[in-house]
Amino acid sequence: MTWLALAEVSVSLGTRAVLRGVTATAAEGELIVVIGPNGAGKSTLLRAIAGLVDVRGEVRCWGHDPATQQRRSVARDLAYLPQHYELAFPFLVEEVVLLGRYAHQSGLGLASDADRAAAGAAMAACDVVGLATRRFDELSGGEARRVIIAQALCQGARALLLDEPTAGLDPAHARQVFAILRSRCDAGAGAIVVTHDVDLALRHATTVWLVADGGLAARGPAAEVLASAATRAAFGLAIHVGVLPDGQPFAVPT
Repeated sequence: MTWLALAEVSVSLGTRAVLRGVTATAAEGELIVVIGPNGAGKSTLLRAIAGLVDVRGEVRCWGHDPATQQRRSVARDLAYLPQHYELAFPFLVEEVVLLGRYAHQSGLGLASDADRAAAGAAMAACDVVGLATRRFDELSGGEARRVIIAQALCQGARALLLDEPTAGLDPAHARQVFAILRSRCDAGAGAIVVTHDVDLALRHATTVWLVADGGLAARGPAAEVLASAATRAAFGLAIHVGVLPDGQPFAVPT
């Protein structure tokens, strides 16, 4: 089932055109990885899908425009993780993860048994259970990133929009995050993930979108897009796609 439809989506920030005429669809079960050089418009694309910036054209998530829906309703459908995340108060890690449950809460917003169970499962998946009683503002960058990913998973949304979720993570945890996303999509969720890690994109993506100069320059199977002339032109270098002796694919810039 198609959950996302973009039709001629353009975004300007001030006088600068950041996105121009993006048309694409995404299906449930599809893990879409977005690649492209710095400043190409990748983050703005995620924000447009989440309804957080003014757009020209049309964005529809399950037939609705997220920009016109109540944010609590949007949060049941879309979990959005930005590149940069800051908190003004010294919350504990478990409290930060539980913030992801606000769309499911009512009244005083007190955490239910179901909320705590969802938080526990998300923390276990992201290997942060041992940090539950630590202050979020005392964590390392990588630890904090894993906590915020747990918050997004805890939200229980139908689709995930994650902007560079593995930035600052060690290789093992980065692979773990993408394995979690692949598992979620295999179970029927949708996901669109921005990353600069082309190897993880190759190993886990159903589809790769190449964003360059504000447009969707290429899209398709990961190996095809990564090895394409469009990707070489966008980055100014080639991406070598190969197979390791154990049969695992790999991709490296050359």
